[in-house]
Amino acid sequence: MLKSKKAEVIADLTTAFADTTAVVICNYKGLTVSKLEVLRKAARAKDTSVQVVKNTLATIALNNAGMAGVEIKDTNIFVWSDDVISAAKIAADFAKDNEQFVIKAGYLDKEPADVAKIEAFAKLPGREELLGMLAATWMAPITNMAVGIDALRKKKEEEA
Repeated sequence: MLKSKKAEVIADLTTAFADTTAVVICNYKGLTVSKLEVLRKAARAKDTSVQVVKNTLATIALNNAGMAGVEIKDTNIFVWSDDVISAAKIAADFAKDNEQFVIKAGYLDKEPADVAKIEAFAKLPGREELLGMLAATWMAPITNMAVGIDALRKKKEEEA
């Protein structure tokens, strides 16, 4: 790879990592291209990026983005997203279905994270689920009031 191309890749990754809240580093050795495409397709559906990057280039980009503290070695694929839970879920779900895919480490909210922390975030409900729970909680008093008023209406009609 030419030096100018390396500089371009580092600049692109630095921008991507600086604008993100979660980066998950995984080992993909032994996976076929078709299985990696399944991962990429699942990631695209959740606005998450997946890319295989040379370790030296990724280390430089992560350091430039203010993320340091995780040693990167062997074969790695990087999964990153603005949504911490989304990146963790995509990596953890894919790891469940593919033995060769192993979560190594990552960064959650720009802080180094180990496998246990990433898997804990993967078990949390997603943003859409949390918003649904919040909406249901807000709507409960209104729903109960509507049921009560309807019951009162029916009672008044029976009396009349």
